[in-house]
Amino acid sequence: MGYGADPSHCLHTAIGGADRCIGGNHDLGAAGKVPLEMFAPWARAALAWTREAIGRAGAAKLERLVPLDPDDTVPLYHASPRDPVWEYVTEVSQARAALEDRRVHLTLIGHTHVPSAWRLTTEGAVETVGVPAGGRLMLEEGRWLVNPGSVGQPRDHDARAAWAIYDAEADEIEFRRTPYDVAAAQNAILEAGLPSLLAHRLAEGR
Repeated sequence: MGYGADPSHCLHTAIGGADRCIGGNHDLGAAGKVPLEMFAPWARAALAWTREAIGRAGAAKLERLVPLDPDDTVPLYHASPRDPVWEYVTEVSQARAALEDRRVHLTLIGHTHVPSAWRLTTEGAVETVGVPAGGRLMLEEGRWLVNPGSVGQPRDHDARAAWAIYDAEADEIEFRRTPYDVAAAQNAILEAGLPSLLAHRLAEGR
């Protein structure tokens, strides 16, 4: 929410097709749960447009979302356990804080829009694992913190949609990339009158 030109479709698809669904900072902004003043000017403009586009029915759906779902076997956080809305986990120290906060085998986070993985070993060391060649990550002994990336607005200089599958039986994460019609998405953003930055950055994956 707050980036693309068809927020109602995205909202319906995400909420309608998910057993678990959490909200990110832009979702909370579009729902009016986070002040627009917290966002950069271009993001404020996009969120104001999004609020109008989704209408009251869409806003009501968004209002039910929160940025964390910590009580399942695999906890979900939009940003991090200690700050579910705003913290960008990019450094080992931040990953350690998240891994020590959640005493579970696997925790999933987002917010950076960059696929990532860290492991806290049984000896207490934190390893930056990243995304293996081929995309398959076996979750060895220890605690894992994994970010699947972003379907919309990926920011690792790869324009393809980034997402992941967790196979609990195999104890494996498979990072995936899906090509899509970037040009069509860019044109829709520009035609809607949204900030041009949102369109231009799609092709650059940033």
